[in-house]
Amino acid sequence: MKRRACVVASSEMTIRAFLIPQLRAMHEQYDVTVVVNTRNPRLLCDLGVDATLAPVAISRDIALGRDLRALWALFRLMKANRFDLVHSLTPKAGLLAMVAAWLAGVPVRIHTFTGQVWATRRGLVRRSLRALDKVLSGAATATVADSRSQRDFLVREGVVLASSVSVLGNGSVGGVDTVKFRSDAHARRRLREQLAIPPADVVLLFVGRLTKDKGVLDLARAFDRIAEDRPDVRLLIVGPDETRMRTSLEALCQRHKHRIHFLEFTDRPQDVMAASDVLCLPSYREGFGSVIIEAAACGLPSVASRIYGIVDAVEEGRTGLLQQPGDIEDLAANLHRLIQDPALRRALGAAARDRARQDFQPAVLSAALLNLYSSLLNRVSEKGAVMHDRLPELQRLDLGASEPGASAARVTWYTTFGKRALDVTVAGFAIVLLAPVFLVLALGVRCALGAPVLFRQRRPGRHGVPFVLVKFRSMTDRYDRHGDSLPDGDRLTGFGRFLRATSFDELPELWNVLVGDMSLVGPRPLLMEYLPRYTARQAVRHQVKPGITGLAQVSGRNGLDWERRFELDLYYVAHCSLSADLKILARTLWQVVARRGISQPGHVTADKFMGVEGR
Repeated sequence: MKRRACVVASSEMTIRAFLIPQLRAMHEQYDVTVVVNTRNPRLLCDLGVDATLAPVAISRDIALGRDLRALWALFRLMKANRFDLVHSLTPKAGLLAMVAAWLAGVPVRIHTFTGQVWATRRGLVRRSLRALDKVLSGAATATVADSRSQRDFLVREGVVLASSVSVLGNGSVGGVDTVKFRSDAHARRRLREQLAIPPADVVLLFVGRLTKDKGVLDLARAFDRIAEDRPDVRLLIVGPDETRMRTSLEALCQRHKHRIHFLEFTDRPQDVMAASDVLCLPSYREGFGSVIIEAAACGLPSVASRIYGIVDAVEEGRTGLLQQPGDIEDLAANLHRLIQDPALRRALGAAARDRARQDFQPAVLSAALLNLYSSLLNRVSEKGAVMHDRLPELQRLDLGASEPGASAARVTWYTTFGKRALDVTVAGFAIVLLAPVFLVLALGVRCALGAPVLFRQRRPGRHGVPFVLVKFRSMTDRYDRHGDSLPDGDRLTGFGRFLRATSFDELPELWNVLVGDMSLVGPRPLLMEYLPRYTARQAVRHQVKPGITGLAQVSGRNGLDWERRFELDLYYVAHCSLSADLKILARTLWQVVARRGISQPGHVTADKFMGVEGR
């Protein structure tokens, strides 16, 4: 039986331009569903793709009402179909799809970054949009960048971890079909006749959305300067005029606007490339610049911006020329150089064509993508079997309902859906509202204890699968003369005692809740070394996600012995409900205020669990 895969994109154009080879390759191994904003029920049939179409209205612009409806539609779809993996592309589709897949419990969630909207923004807008990308990457189990320079940018900006982002092959989303994109004398002659462009004129081509970020205004200014001296140069602009820029473009080239040709849409971009001589992409932001390698396959050199993404698509001086974004003088000089030197134009174009054929074959990208899918799915399977030999498969335990907490985890509407919704809502709002508190505490830790501010440690999550727990650091790193850590009492500072007494050290665990490693309420995540020490009955506590607080914490915390704590954990596993969680959360607030059970009698914190004799 094939595994179930879901691909999510916001527009038909993304499917048509980039994903057809991958979707066809995926069909061999997966039962594929394609989610896209479309009104054409025959879209996939028309493209020759054997997959299930699921139309969802995902808009490009921010519209809270529509976005929430799309999020709900995606969640319902993913919950009903129980996909093994979800893969999203484009920013809005990625944010909604990754959050929906996360809420629905999809085990493998992948997003491909194809450029950052916020890269050219400043101030609060930039920080807000970058934060959304961080949420997206936090909800994903893996991310892909469509160029190496974009990957480095994302890591440098703190959006993704270097260990969690990859680049497939030599970059790009789907490579370039060199059978479709190639030199075509017949198409060149036909389109030039259609647009009334003389055969000998040099055509500068722009393909893409007409927006300021794409640098089309800079291109118009550069063309206006060149056109003064070169009456044999034309500018062909192909793409949707999303921001009504045509009037501005014509105004910038008033004396030469009759030599600017506009095509709002074409389903044969290879023809406009075959009819042109130089591709121009003076963009301010770009993921990879797939249009560059498509034009390259047609034998066109490129003049483009020296920015992340584009520098992976253009080998400067070999397949094209680069200029600083916004430098109109440099842009005009590069264009003029290629216009007046046909031999250089042909040499760069030939090298570009060879590179497109060698480095960006769709079959290579598709194989790399399928390998990534397989690797991530196998990793999930291995994690599902990570339970230690002394931790049997918990779902199959039959311990008898007469013992408190001995039965398997309770399954209700709340445990399958409501609990996660409560976790995300409360943790999300808490992180936003407590941001000033986080900042003050972080500064306090930095001043009192030094770096690092956060304490990170692997702890067992649901079914014993490890995750990295984060807390504010409350102890110093002090060692004896043998290099061993000093006892907790010697390493716990006054500020650290304050953090523990108020439970402020636990606040960063809200992030663990938000990304799905933990829940607000559940058995506390203990040490990895305890796993082999549990009895089969005690191991039942790992049937649910660990919590920031739990029944044991509000019933005495570290003041209880291990046996009593485990009994309370097991009781919670068997009796989890909305009312129980709300009561535990309310009692937690009182417990924090009262500062009860902070340490076990005779210990600074608590003694270690060494197991049960004679088990």
